[in-house]
Amino acid sequence: MGENIAFSNTDRKNSLQTLAKGNYDLVVIGGGITGAGIALDASARGLKVLLLEKGDFASGTSSKSTKLIHGGLRYLKQFDFWLVKEVGSERAIVHKLAPHLVIPEKMLLPLIEGGSYGKWLTSIGLKVYDILAQVEGEDKRQMLEKKEALKLEPLLPKKILNGAGYYAEYRTDDARLTLENIKTSLQFGAKAVNYAKVIDFVYENERVAGVTFRDEIFGGEYSISSKYVINAAGPWVDELRTLNQSKKGKRLHLTKGVHLVFPREKLPVQQSVYFDIPDGRMMFAIPRGKVTYIGTTDTNFNADKDHVTTDIADAIYLISAVNHMFPDIHLELSDIISSWAGLRPLIHEEGKSASELSRKDEIFTSDTGLVSIAGGKLTGYRKMAERVVNRIARNMEEDHDIHLKPCTTDKIPLCGNDFKKFKHVKKYIATVFDRLHDSGFSEYDAWYLVTTYGKQTETILELYAQTKAGDPLERMVRAEAQFTIAYEMALTPLDFFIRRTGRLYFDIDSVRNHMVPVLEEFQKAYNYSAEEVDAFQKELEKELDHHSNFSLDRE
Repeated sequence: MGENIAFSNTDRKNSLQTLAKGNYDLVVIGGGITGAGIALDASARGLKVLLLEKGDFASGTSSKSTKLIHGGLRYLKQFDFWLVKEVGSERAIVHKLAPHLVIPEKMLLPLIEGGSYGKWLTSIGLKVYDILAQVEGEDKRQMLEKKEALKLEPLLPKKILNGAGYYAEYRTDDARLTLENIKTSLQFGAKAVNYAKVIDFVYENERVAGVTFRDEIFGGEYSISSKYVINAAGPWVDELRTLNQSKKGKRLHLTKGVHLVFPREKLPVQQSVYFDIPDGRMMFAIPRGKVTYIGTTDTNFNADKDHVTTDIADAIYLISAVNHMFPDIHLELSDIISSWAGLRPLIHEEGKSASELSRKDEIFTSDTGLVSIAGGKLTGYRKMAERVVNRIARNMEEDHDIHLKPCTTDKIPLCGNDFKKFKHVKKYIATVFDRLHDSGFSEYDAWYLVTTYGKQTETILELYAQTKAGDPLERMVRAEAQFTIAYEMALTPLDFFIRRTGRLYFDIDSVRNHMVPVLEEFQKAYNYSAEEVDAFQKELEKELDHHSNFSLDRE
């Protein structure tokens, strides 16, 4: 792994002026996982790439998924073998690219009387899944008898349980995965900017030849010229197609997915469980560090895409499903410590309900040459990027007689990874814990650092050694904030607490405990005024309240 590449907003105005002078082969609009994957693929093939994101990186769908790199077992039920094969085989590749971030996670599928999965069908289904996804070794599926299933997960419903399927999936942090793809693209010369909203296209001879974007921080508009533009804006894809006057034919259909977070002791599942809901849908319960989270809903969404919220009906629906599957668990609204809600940008199909819509991605090219990509799943991001960059490669050949090499992203380790196997990640976690436990850090702290930053933990530990203010825990959080400001474009404390670290979801108390030191680090780095810092603090307090307080009078 090379040295960290400076990637910071501390000299933003000058950086943007320099960027605007460049000529690009490709502008990518959208800094979610799809745009990040495209930026890495295209820059690794030698294209000069600029990625623009209107908010923070991963602030749309890509920080609000179920955070699984999974093979889509349910797509077998829809006979979508192609999708199962593709996302199934992608899991192992993405795990290899970032084993600290894409972590093996055994999944238990309880077989219950009257449930959607019967024993015979599940056994065959999981076998087909193993074959399609080329699953090897101990990750291959096992069928468990009732007794074995209860031994693995004592919380399952003894009366109606007939056994279980047991198979392998991977858990991730979607926002970190997005960011590490973007940071890896910098090694190939790509440029990326957050808080840069594309407000128009530049045309030459009736072809898209660049974009105009507005700096959402200081104001100011910049025009960028580029041979090609890809619209990978997720739920906002159709807005940009409208701006380009090319929204016709297929369109997006947005559905909302909600997740709730509970203290581990309130829902102490031993490993991830994928289980039936009485209405025929399926749901996950996933343990992670100090918490267990559950999800997800799948409801149509037509409101403000910039403010997607968990409402009381979503929360009651998920809680009652858990209480139904685990008879000894009695979750209540007051047990929720955090939550998140995000949008799936699916392709509309007449007459289909939200959960029946295909998760396949589609590429649209407008008459003016704007290439848009929509749909798809987190797990398939690399193949989606490959398909759309192949299209640009064909255009480069036809229009400019430039031949690009094929996709190589299956062999490019992501930032923070120089681990050969997952066991090396575990070994490194133990080493970090050895170095820190005398200062009062727990095993959880070492696990958190490594599964968030990988080997970049070394840089954070160097910053920690130089930081003198506060107790050890506070010094570490300050070091993290300094790292994300210098190397990860974090511009606000919310960028830090939500997308760089996931603390708002998975360790919400640490946000309350360390809000002040983190605000101080951002004030120091960006010279924020007292009023700005006060506004950030109010915004954080509002987020804390919004994500964790569910009372019946809440809208």
